[in-house]
Amino acid sequence: MTTTQQRPRLKIFTWHIHGSYLYYLSQGNFDIYIPVNEQRTPGYYGRGRTFPFGDNVHEIPVKMVKDFDFDVILYQSTKDYLVDQYDILSPAQRRLPRVYLEHNTPAKNPVAARHVVNDRRICLVHVTHYNRLMWDNNRTPATVIEHGVTMPDVPYTGELAKGLVTINHLPQRGRGLGWDIFQQVRNIIPVDLAGMGNGADGVGEILHPQLPQFRSRYRFYFHPVRHTSLALAVCEAMMQGLPVVGLATTELVTVIENGKNGFIHTDVNYLIRKMRVLLNEPEMAAQMGAEAKATAMKRFSINRFIADWERLFYNVCNGNMNEVIYTDQLFGKQPVESDPSTIASDI
Repeated sequence: MTTTQQRPRLKIFTWHIHGSYLYYLSQGNFDIYIPVNEQRTPGYYGRGRTFPFGDNVHEIPVKMVKDFDFDVILYQSTKDYLVDQYDILSPAQRRLPRVYLEHNTPAKNPVAARHVVNDRRICLVHVTHYNRLMWDNNRTPATVIEHGVTMPDVPYTGELAKGLVTINHLPQRGRGLGWDIFQQVRNIIPVDLAGMGNGADGVGEILHPQLPQFRSRYRFYFHPVRHTSLALAVCEAMMQGLPVVGLATTELVTVIENGKNGFIHTDVNYLIRKMRVLLNEPEMAAQMGAEAKATAMKRFSINRFIADWERLFYNVCNGNMNEVIYTDQLFGKQPVESDPSTIASDI
């Protein structure tokens, strides 16, 4: 967790949309408020029992949301933005500093889809540069905060001569997530599928706190996805020291160096041959996994991630959003250490 000096502790209101992301976001030095209803409908689950949220994640009964004071409203889905904010937020709350966190790539058209937000007063945050590139962001100021994940307590061992995929509802999500590719590979290479909603095709759901122990024994992580954001599961596997095998598409091509920290290609047969190599040469797999871990520590540090979010929240609250995004897009983000007001210490 990071701490920030000489700044007020912000109060962020958002919906529980993406549990893993919310958990990593909650490592920041701010309070997060999430609505909950009796039916526990999507977005209104509350804290739930899956993630070990800290004391800075607070549940609010949905009928009481209008009575709270917040500093920032964080949207995370089209429904949050088009429907729910008008149902549960007051007019004054809807005028607060606002951020829209876009988790996904465009679904129907990868280059021509217009984002739901078209408002200069809202900051649009993408989780990869590929996503920002592909979305038509309209006139909305857009920036990128790449993923950050914590270091797992369980080290990679890789003694199990299998690959691992962790995707929920893969059969229903189809070609975009690579259901057909997974089936093709599974007929040749031993690969397990973990996640909810996979039925007899998978090994079942592994809860997030138990995933590092479960994943540590697998020789490599397989990412069969054709078109999506960079999965947090990929970052987590790399941080644990698993080499990654995946398609050379979307943001993954900027993360995996072929033959160094994993293998990527658009030829599935090539990937199958490299999987065989990893299965037959565990020492090579461990060496590549160590490189994957080094990449993750440099690129997906939880401290960098939280510093980026803290800086963005404070700049949005202070009315400096456009200047920051303008600088980001033209000259690249300044290193965290160049901003003396960002992170003072690591815990």
